[in-house]
Amino acid sequence: MRLTTKGRYAVTAMIDLAMNQSVGPVSLKSISDNQGISLSYLEQLFAKMKRRELVVGARGPGGGYVLARDVDSISIADIILAVDEPLDITECEGEENCHDGKRCLAHDLWSELTDQLHDFLSGIHLGELMRRSGIEQGADGAPMVRIARRSGQRVSFPE
Repeated sequence: MRLTTKGRYAVTAMIDLAMNQSVGPVSLKSISDNQGISLSYLEQLFAKMKRRELVVGARGPGGGYVLARDVDSISIADIILAVDEPLDITECEGEENCHDGKRCLAHDLWSELTDQLHDFLSGIHLGELMRRSGIEQGADGAPMVRIARRSGQRVSFPE
């Protein structure tokens, strides 16, 4: 299993959304500009995440997306699975027909690794990633510190 661009971009976009939604809905154009992700690609990812009820869209001027749930209740596994990224290490996708229609000798190993990966990603939430990155939320939910994307410098928001 290899985490593809789809899963990586979805997680990155959701972190950006979580950081910036305190001022209202965040446009995909804003996320695209902030993260260097194609706008059309983001549209596809957010349509899938909306169907899985991870985000809510707002139309019209000032529209965009906000998280459908609290940052501490959206796991990384939720995001990756929402964009149809498999979390399965087995070649047979758990069907046990990996070696000429039969179960391969290492099937249990890959199956257990799949379970470990899913458990690991299910245990990490957007809020935790924000805190790890030095992005603290104030009492009103607004980000207190943002890491500048290109320079790596910390930029403090005024209170």
